[in-house]
Amino acid sequence: MVEYLPLVQSMVHYSLHLLAPGLIAWIVFRKQWKKAWLIMLATMLVDLDHLFAWPDVFVPDRCGIGFHPLHSYPAIAVYAVGCFFRPLRIVAVGLLFHMVTDFQDCVWMRCLSSM
Repeated sequence: MVEYLPLVQSMVHYSLHLLAPGLIAWIVFRKQWKKAWLIMLATMLVDLDHLFAWPDVFVPDRCGIGFHPLHSYPAIAVYAVGCFFRPLRIVAVGLLFHMVTDFQDCVWMRCLSSM
């Protein structure tokens, strides 16, 4: 059973990135949920900061939170403040949920590495 956990982790991670924003959009931004979902999906472009990682762009067991510039704690604080400004709210919610998703992935990776 343990050998399937990395697959489950990936499925949960990508489901949270793709499907959960749709649910959030439908619950929080119901009048414009389709637009909100698309905007929140577009916030996945924040992962482009992985291209600036040195020396390796992708390391499967590296936690991006606090490592990549757009996944840094100051950036997350900016996203949180953005929730209070109507023109930025959907983008800010999408970015914050992206960070929550990546954080839960970091916790999961730590748990798997301790097994």
